[in-house]
Amino acid sequence: MKLNAILASATAFALLSSAAFADIMVMDSYARSAGKSAKAGAAFMVIENTGDGGDRLVSAASDIAKKVELHTHKDMGDGVMKMMHVEEGFEIPAGGKHMLMRGGDHVMFMGLNGPMEEGATVKVTLTFEKAGDIVVDIPVDLKRQDKHGGMGHGMMKKKDN
Repeated sequence: MKLNAILASATAFALLSSAAFADIMVMDSYARSAGKSAKAGAAFMVIENTGDGGDRLVSAASDIAKKVELHTHKDMGDGVMKMMHVEEGFEIPAGGKHMLMRGGDHVMFMGLNGPMEEGATVKVTLTFEKAGDIVVDIPVDLKRQDKHGGMGHGMMKKKDN
């Protein structure tokens, strides 16, 4: 009996003392497409890590499209911007934020299964290296013109410990 208690205590200590855990919050999310007949759309948000250890957004998934990827824009020179898949994902530093915004990093929906309707909600699963899966209900806002705006839409928090 004593051995079991010692093993349980040692296991608990090892789990709690290993790496610092990330506390991830997803804020100010919105999704959009170029119109009812668009074949692609995107989601934008602020991801904040209030924890002591860094984390990384490594993928996203949603039933809204045939393919969902993490994308960014790269300046190819001469005013030409190219959108590209970011296989390594996005670093979310400890105590920091990473903005997914128009003209920059974003979640890309390719091969939409239907139109993105104003006021609808898109369910997206964000997968982090440490925090794991966080499901976010993201409002569709086709009218939003800013690169990034006010806080409060689609807020989700996950504390992993």
